[in-house]
Amino acid sequence: MTRTALTSTPRRTHARRAASAVVALTTAAALAACGGGSDGGNAGGDENTLTWWHNSNTDPGAGYYEEVAAAFEEANPGTTIEISALPHEDMLTRLNAAFQSGDVPDVYMERGGGELADHVEAGLTMDLSEGAADTIEKIGGSVAGWQVDGATYALPFSVGVVGFWYNTELFEQAGITEAPTTMEELDAAVQALKDAGIQPISVGAGDTWPAAHYWYYLAVRECGQDVLTDAVTSLDFSDECFVRAGEDLEAFIGTEPFNEGFLATPAQVGPASASGLLASEQVAMELAGHWEPGVMQGLTEGGEGLGEKTGWFAFPTVEGGEGAPDAALGGGDAWACAADAPPVCVDFVNYLLSDEVQTGFAERDMGLPTNPAATGAVSDPALADLIAVRDSAPYVQLYFDTAFGENVGGAMNDAIALMFAGQGSAQDVVDATQSAAGTA
Repeated sequence: MTRTALTSTPRRTHARRAASAVVALTTAAALAACGGGSDGGNAGGDENTLTWWHNSNTDPGAGYYEEVAAAFEEANPGTTIEISALPHEDMLTRLNAAFQSGDVPDVYMERGGGELADHVEAGLTMDLSEGAADTIEKIGGSVAGWQVDGATYALPFSVGVVGFWYNTELFEQAGITEAPTTMEELDAAVQALKDAGIQPISVGAGDTWPAAHYWYYLAVRECGQDVLTDAVTSLDFSDECFVRAGEDLEAFIGTEPFNEGFLATPAQVGPASASGLLASEQVAMELAGHWEPGVMQGLTEGGEGLGEKTGWFAFPTVEGGEGAPDAALGGGDAWACAADAPPVCVDFVNYLLSDEVQTGFAERDMGLPTNPAATGAVSDPALADLIAVRDSAPYVQLYFDTAFGENVGGAMNDAIALMFAGQGSAQDVVDATQSAAGTA
């Protein structure tokens, strides 16, 4: 199978879910070696304790990861795994604080790109190139976004693409018979939903990055791949396509497509979040990544999210855009070890990417697995279709904020959020980004 190669060259100088198969998991875990060896700066304070932070804080993911950890502990007597299952935004906040203090959990989620390059430069992340060589070979091109200077620092366990998740019944109520394929058709769908008394789109602008995804995707549509690749490495956004992306976004915001109170709406936490509004059928669609069905499952009482009402369509094309119409915006999450984690950490992250664990991950629709042995196990038809979209896209542009790193990406997201609030222009986004990058 062709693997996705993320266009995510790290910057120049530095620099986002039961209970079965216990026996199978135990068998696989038995292949992992017992821990021991170095002093490790883990919170448990000893060589056989691993602290593990992840964002699968609701079932089925939370329970599955407890099962996985228990299986590894059973196969590695004396090893203890201390799990912190956190809401996504809380995890990001705590991770940022951990990176600042240098007290990084032994096993944590890395998003790659410039963020990873920053962590590598600061000496916070373990080089997995040798200890995970077999896993890296199995995953293939997906690891590109988690490499710095040819070395692999994290193992991607889910790589997906962003698109519109929608409620098929609400689309039907509004008389929309086909998913939009162009921005003009998206505008028409928004108007049809409003005419039917349905809020068209939820966006968690309160967390900025969901709003920023609109600008990112419009840049992918307006800019050619060569321009995007150059911008990731040079941090030069002088090409006019970036301003056009902002102008496209200003025009779309002007159609008033978003939920009431969107500027303060959180992305995923609670029933009033953008994901919660879609899951409770208060809006018709949301631009989000492959994680959305899992998030919605955790926000509905029956744990089914939208269930059979779930639909998905790709971000529309832009007339005259220089980007490939089937190019995608995406990214993923990878397991990394802190630089001072005990050696058993390498065994554990290899285990997390094993055929058995990735198959269980896929069977529970927790994301889009990167291990080719597990991709056929995804049960949700929408997620299964996303694997085909991911693997057939001519290129997948890594989320810009991740690719550029916290300082530049954060400045870009803040400027885009101001545009959503009516307080910034297309040129302001470019100017703020260039200023943060020092290339103005």
